[in-house]
Amino acid sequence: MRSWQEMNALALAYLGDAVYELWVRTHLLELGHEKVKELHRRAISYVRAGTQAQILHALLPELDEVEQQVVLRGRNAKGGHPKNVDVVTYRHATAFESLVGYWHLNGQTSRMQWAFGQVDGILQEESLKQANTH
Repeated sequence: MRSWQEMNALALAYLGDAVYELWVRTHLLELGHEKVKELHRRAISYVRAGTQAQILHALLPELDEVEQQVVLRGRNAKGGHPKNVDVVTYRHATAFESLVGYWHLNGQTSRMQWAFGQVDGILQEESLKQANTH
């Protein structure tokens, strides 16, 4: 297998998207959600581009140099056409997915779990911000 540096950043994002989606679905089941409509609605809040961009911004200060390089490559990759979101947010979401793909390919499960472990707190923080602005 080629190294992550040789791999197309969008291919890393493609893999990262699937890995993150699987984590989200598993996580929601572990939280006790069982109704499919509710699972789908909640999953969307985790996987939408805006949420992924927020997660990335929260993680950035903790990323090492190689992880930051992966993020830059993912953010700068050309491809895809965002729907219902601005291009900057879309690119940051792609960068997050690239990072997850990198972690997965390199067997950095503990690093990935560290990041995923912060997702609920990031979502709650964003919910509070939105509630305070309305």
